[in-house]
Amino acid sequence: QSAALTGVVDMAKRIAHTDVSILLRGESGTGKELFAEAIHRASSRHDKPFVVINCGAIPFNLFESELFGYLPGSFTGADRRGRKGKFDEANHGTLFLDEIGELPLDMQVKLLRVLQNQRFYRVGGGDPIAVDVRVISATNRPLEKMIEDGLFRDDLYYRINVVSLEIP
Repeated sequence: QSAALTGVVDMAKRIAHTDVSILLRGESGTGKELFAEAIHRASSRHDKPFVVINCGAIPFNLFESELFGYLPGSFTGADRRGRKGKFDEANHGTLFLDEIGELPLDMQVKLLRVLQNQRFYRVGGGDPIAVDVRVISATNRPLEKMIEDGLFRDDLYYRINVVSLEIP
């Protein structure tokens, strides 16, 4: 019931009806994922998938295949049938990128490319796949400082931070 929280909730309700990218900021445990899901449920995409990926919990070497999927035989140990990635799963819905500050620089480039072009390539694939996904990101890290230190791309920052909500 605090004024700070009420203000953030009101802003979230207003931007839910748009398709802009949102960056949720706040300490661990403030409910960033709950906000992301509430924004999705209040949006025109509410009847489409809400897909969560924790950027800090996926091993570096598996991240690309998790985001974009892969074709059969793309790498040793891959499912013989191939697999869809999180962007495929979230098509026409919302993709929530939790802990985006943990994303390795080389994956930041690939994520930026998808956000700019609305297309991606599966691991082992050569055909582009079109996608329509709203992205909501979250972090508890100081992305501006990370940009200064060369740990986070400024162009990706501006792409995901169209609207920023600080969760008290």
